Amino acid sequence: MTNLKIGDKAPNFSGKDQDGNLHSLSDYKGKKLVIFFYPKANTPGCTAEACDLRDNFERFQTNNYELLGVSADSEKAQLKFKEKYSFPFPLLADEDKTVIEAFGVWGPKKFMGREYDGINRTTFIIDEKGIISDVISDVKTKIHASQILK
Repeated sequence: MTNLKIGDKAPNFSGKDQDGNLHSLSDYKGKKLVIFFYPKANTPGCTAEACDLRDNFERFQTNNYELLGVSADSEKAQLKFKEKYSFPFPLLADEDKTVIEAFGVWGPKKFMGREYDGINRTTFIIDEKGIISDVISDVKTKIHASQILK
């Protein structure tokens, strides 16, 4: 699990999205950023989470939030995921896990009695100055927007 907590400076990340465009923390200066890490594109939980964020996208925009999804999927997989569900926000293809590891969300997981390393579903809310204002590690995929916009 992540060591980052509320009040910490967000890691200065940089990564490419589904279209090959580079995104860095500095791109979001002066805006609130929701950066959500999910295990794998096109899986049921990740789809439910991203679709809930999509369906509430206007609420995020009204509150001056930008959204950025991150997983270790390839650009091609992220593009398919984004196009299939018409997501209005970019999805980083962090295949080398630099952003994932910078935020500390890679680690041991359990699923159906099996232990393995993977992405722990976590969302960080970063304020206009690049400071973490919230960390959500108990993500409820179907109502995640409500967890963020409480």
